[in-house]
Amino acid sequence: MTDDTQVVQASRIINAPAARIFELIADPAQQPSWDGNDNLVEAPGGQRVRAVGDMFTMTTTKGNVRENHVVEFTEGRLIAWAPAETGKPPFGHLWRWEVEPLGDNESRVTHTYDWSRLTDESRFPRARATTSASLAASLDRLAGITETR
Repeated sequence: MTDDTQVVQASRIINAPAARIFELIADPAQQPSWDGNDNLVEAPGGQRVRAVGDMFTMTTTKGNVRENHVVEFTEGRLIAWAPAETGKPPFGHLWRWEVEPLGDNESRVTHTYDWSRLTDESRFPRARATTSASLAASLDRLAGITETR
C-alpha cells in the first residue's frame, strides 16, 4: 500500500508549445537551468532522451554523479527516470514529467516525484524534503524560460 505523501505532484499551465517545453525536459543538459530543487549542477551535452531504456548522467550539487534510467517515454508527452549511483540499480524513486498540449501555445505540465519504492532509509529525509512547492518551483522556472523564447 502506497502512502500518499510518498507521491508528490505539481501542475500548471505554461503559455508555450508542448514541443518547446518537452525539448527542455528531454535534454538533460538543459535541466540545471530550471531545476527548482536546486539539486543539479550539470549534465554533459548530447544525452537527449529518445526512448525507454536510455540512460543519462547528471552531477548533483553535492558532487555526486547520477545515472538516470528512463523508464517511461512518449515523445513530446511523457518522460520518467529512476536515478542510481554509477553502475548500481536505481534507488527506488522516480521523477516524471507529463506535457499535455492545450492549444498551439498553451500546455499543461505535470511534475511528479514518487518515492513509494525507495528502500534506503538514509534517503528518506531528502525524499520527504521534496515537496509540491519545490516541484512547482521547477514548473515556474520552466515557464519562465519557455514563455520568453
